[in-house]
Amino acid sequence: MKLAYVIAPGRGTTNLLLAGVAQALTDQDVTLCGTVQLDTERAEEHHCDMDVLVLPDGPKIRISQYLGANARGCKLNPEALETAVGQTEERLRNGADLLLVNKFGKQEAEGRGFREAIGQALAQDIPAIIGLSEGSRDAFMAFVGEAEEIAPDHDAVLDWALSATGRA
Repeated sequence: MKLAYVIAPGRGTTNLLLAGVAQALTDQDVTLCGTVQLDTERAEEHHCDMDVLVLPDGPKIRISQYLGANARGCKLNPEALETAVGQTEERLRNGADLLLVNKFGKQEAEGRGFREAIGQALAQDIPAIIGLSEGSRDAFMAFVGEAEEIAPDHDAVLDWALSATGRA
């Protein structure tokens, strides 16, 4: 089983890391499936809009919803996330060299989100790299059993991906 995860310290750092790795892998003709998250800061309220790019070539889907300036709830739009998940699963059925998932979060911990796509990739012997936050590590490990942690460094993640796909 070729399954790895990465946790980069700092808000949005894992997203930036995985987006950069996805671009580098695409440049090396690695066929990707999954999502990377592209956040757009909203300076007026110190929040961001969350979009995911469905790999390899889109679409870009807004997975956040604006809840108002004083809202405290989760701004994730679960229906939009499930649209990205459905497109990922469809593309995964057609095969890929690597599954890249920007985040195993609350939706996945509760049995939704990208869980099925991760299981599908592993069943098809497609290597996978999953972004985590420290807070979701336990739920992820309970789901997968074991996975390799990759240092939150562009070259380390890229090297793991190339090795896992037989391109190193």
